[in-house]
Amino acid sequence: MRGHSGRGAGRTLAAAWLVLGGVAAAAEGSPFRLGIIGLDTSHAIAFTKLFNEPGDRDHIPGFRVVAAHPHGSRDIQSSTGRIPEYTRTVAGMGVEIVDDVAALVDRVDGVLLETNDGRPHLEQAAVVIAAGKPLFIDKPVAASLADCIAIYRLAAERGVPVFSASALRFAAGSQAVRGGSIGAVTGCDTFSPCSLEPTHPDLFWYGIHGCEALYTVMGPGCHTVSRTHTDDFEQVTGTWGDGRIGTFRGIRRGKGGYGGTAFGTGGVAAVGGFDGYAPLARAIAEFFKTGKPPVAADETIELYAFMAAADESRRAGGGPVAVAGVLEAATREAAARLAAIRGAAAKPAGP
Repeated sequence: MRGHSGRGAGRTLAAAWLVLGGVAAAAEGSPFRLGIIGLDTSHAIAFTKLFNEPGDRDHIPGFRVVAAHPHGSRDIQSSTGRIPEYTRTVAGMGVEIVDDVAALVDRVDGVLLETNDGRPHLEQAAVVIAAGKPLFIDKPVAASLADCIAIYRLAAERGVPVFSASALRFAAGSQAVRGGSIGAVTGCDTFSPCSLEPTHPDLFWYGIHGCEALYTVMGPGCHTVSRTHTDDFEQVTGTWGDGRIGTFRGIRRGKGGYGGTAFGTGGVAAVGGFDGYAPLARAIAEFFKTGKPPVAADETIELYAFMAAADESRRAGGGPVAVAGVLEAATREAAARLAAIRGAAAKPAGP
C-alpha cells in the first residue's frame, strides 16, 4: 500500500514515548494501567475482559484496566440506558469507578476513550492529552470533522500518541489485502449496517465500520464523494485521485452484516469482515507499549472527511463533493476550537 505522511512523526513520537518511560510499568513487571472513559458501549466490557481476565482465550497479558469513568453520553438513550448495567459489570472485574476524567488520568498509564457519543470527545481528550497519557479513541473520533482534526492537532502539539480505529480495520482479510495479497488494489466495495443518530453526521455513528474497511483496503487519496440516500440504504461512491473507485453500501433494512470485495492487479478477495475485538485490542496493546500509532493521523482524518463529504453530497442532491474543500472548511473551524481551548487553559483560576 501507499506510504503515509504521518509515519515519520509517528516514529518521533514513539521514540520520545519510550525515552520518557511510557512502558516503564510493564518493564518493571507490573501491568500497564489502563483507564476507560465511557461505559455506554459493549466495547468497554469486551476490552476489560481481554485485558483483565487471564482465563479469556484471547487474554492480552501485561495490561490491566484499573479505572473507569462511566460518562459517556448523557442524552442518547441507546447509550445512557446501558451505563448502570455496564458500570456494575466492569466494577465486578476489579475496576475502580471514578467521578471524572481528571481523576481517571491520575490513576493510569494510558486511556481508552470508549463512549459512543462523539460530542464530548474533544473536551475529554484534551484532559488526557494535557496529562501526557497515550490515548486510543474508539469510533467515532468525534461528532464533527472539525473536532476530529482538533484532537489530532492538539495531540501533535503536545507530543502525545493518539489513534483511532474500528475493529473492522484489523480483520484478517482486510489486513491481508492491505499487505499486498492481491497485488496493487484497483478498487473496493464494502457494506455494513448504517443506523443513524441525529446528533452525529450520518455515517459517523455506525456506517464508520464499513467506511473504515473501505479505507483499510484503498488507503487515502480520495478526491470526490457522491451519495445516494433513502430511508433504508446508503450508496456512497468515492473517486480516488489515481482513478480508482471505492464504494460503501449502508444497510438499514433486510439482512445486514459486514463484508465486501477488493479488486487487485493479482486477484479478487473478500474483505470487510468482523473478526471480533481481539485483533483491535492487540493493536491497542502494541500502541501503548511502543507509542507508535498503527493508523496514521492523516488517514483517519481523511476517512472522516470522506464521511463528512457524503453528508454534503446528500444536501447537494447526490452530486460529487470535493474532499479537499470539506477538509479546508473543517480545518478552519478546528483552529477556532483549539484557540478557545487554549484561551480557557490560560485563564487564571477564580478566587
